[in-house]
Amino acid sequence: MKTFDAALPFQAFLDHLKFQKRFSAHTIQAYTTDLQQGFDFFQLTFGVGEPAQIQSTMIRSWLAEGKAAGLTPRTLNRKISAFKSFFKYLVRQGLLASSPMAPIISPKMPKRLPVFLKEEEALSLLQMLEVRAEDWNSLNAQLILTLLYSTGMRLSELIGLKPDQVDFSRAVLKVLGKGNKERIIPISPHLSRVLQQYLQQKKERFELLAGPILVTEKGKSLYPKYVWQLVNRLLGEATTLDKKSPHVLRHTFATHLMNQGADLNAVKELLGHSSLAATQVYTHNTIGKLKDIHRKAHPKS
Repeated sequence: MKTFDAALPFQAFLDHLKFQKRFSAHTIQAYTTDLQQGFDFFQLTFGVGEPAQIQSTMIRSWLAEGKAAGLTPRTLNRKISAFKSFFKYLVRQGLLASSPMAPIISPKMPKRLPVFLKEEEALSLLQMLEVRAEDWNSLNAQLILTLLYSTGMRLSELIGLKPDQVDFSRAVLKVLGKGNKERIIPISPHLSRVLQQYLQQKKERFELLAGPILVTEKGKSLYPKYVWQLVNRLLGEATTLDKKSPHVLRHTFATHLMNQGADLNAVKELLGHSSLAATQVYTHNTIGKLKDIHRKAHPKS
């Protein structure tokens, strides 16, 4: 077995996540934090600093402390995933004979139903933005929310969207998702018109030709907090939802498709999900609608 170098495999593992697995920068940062916190705990609690010395009981103690501190099952599962990936990498590299993660069981995740806008709320929101879109700032807000609702894009995909990913002649967007997987999303005539209007005004206002499509009101590069605050404010004006984030519009996109009879596999492809299980969370809304129809229409309901 190779001699273990504590620093080298750790950085090599992060490079593996970035260049081979093509994980997002956000996920890599989360994994880095999780691994650092775990090794800090092993060092302080057990005096152990080398991965080869880590045992399953130590990992269970660390997870138990996290649970006692109030960490959610989702956060604990991410930490488990980080260490499973790390030790799996070390085993494949011949740096460890086996992984101590094999006996570790992930906590069950509570089923959380997605938060979404009602169809009338979404239409009302888009109409409100249409009426307001008489200046650049309002047009900027209109395009951001229309793209999120009409395509179901993730926040990172929205921020990185470039002009060459839009094909107006075919009325489609080419979206680069997780793992650099490309998917095609149709765009409506309305969204196409707003996009063309936006690109023309952006060129006249800022003389920007290169880079991502969307910018801030001042023509600077778009960033997550800007989008989150904008969406939060506008959803606050149009809805009574407790949760008001860009991801709510992605949930809304998928839910409305399902409620209108879209095929589950088609919605999976539009969302860029790697498995059908991730998409099935939206079927509860369709089932609820079917029950409502049955209750109202069936004579024996």
